[in-house]
Amino acid sequence: MRGGRFGVALLVLAAVAVGSVACKNEKTGVAAADYEKQRAEIIARRQAAKAAGPGTGAGAVAQRESTPSGKGLGGPLGDAVYSSEGKRDPFRSFVLDRLKELAGHTKGPLEQFDVGQLTLHGVVWNALRPRALVADPSGQVYVVREGDAIGTNEGSVVRIDDNLMLVRETYVDAMGEQTTKETEMRVRRNQEG
Repeated sequence: MRGGRFGVALLVLAAVAVGSVACKNEKTGVAAADYEKQRAEIIARRQAAKAAGPGTGAGAVAQRESTPSGKGLGGPLGDAVYSSEGKRDPFRSFVLDRLKELAGHTKGPLEQFDVGQLTLHGVVWNALRPRALVADPSGQVYVVREGDAIGTNEGSVVRIDDNLMLVRETYVDAMGEQTTKETEMRVRRNQEG
């Protein structure tokens, strides 16, 4: 049993010794002289492109800088070219982008509730600017006008008439299509009187 372990240890030691000798003889990466030569060529091409004038944008410079072997300094491999035009920055937080979008549109108190949760208490409709009294579930009453935002689904007050208010909401269904829904909110009659 001891001889077996000793033999395995010798084999591992021999493999490490052979590997280290092989590593010393291998060439890794680009030699310093090759690097300096390619760098000088790229600098010369860029200076020539600046002297040539228009029509030598960044894309043209990048194409000239790529070598046929695909081993240039920072050049594309083969025919693969990446264009970041029209794409979002992958290092920018999408959460912060969404918060900035939402900050642009501050929601009012009536936009925090579904239209079905709101109640219409009264209307002033025979006026130059009709208004309605709308209460939220907690009992807080708000005055709304035509065009005001209401509801959680980007709703707006379309019309205020005698004892009713018409609200138009926009929904996005599971297929990604937008549908509009109009909801009539009516003043509730007192049942005791």
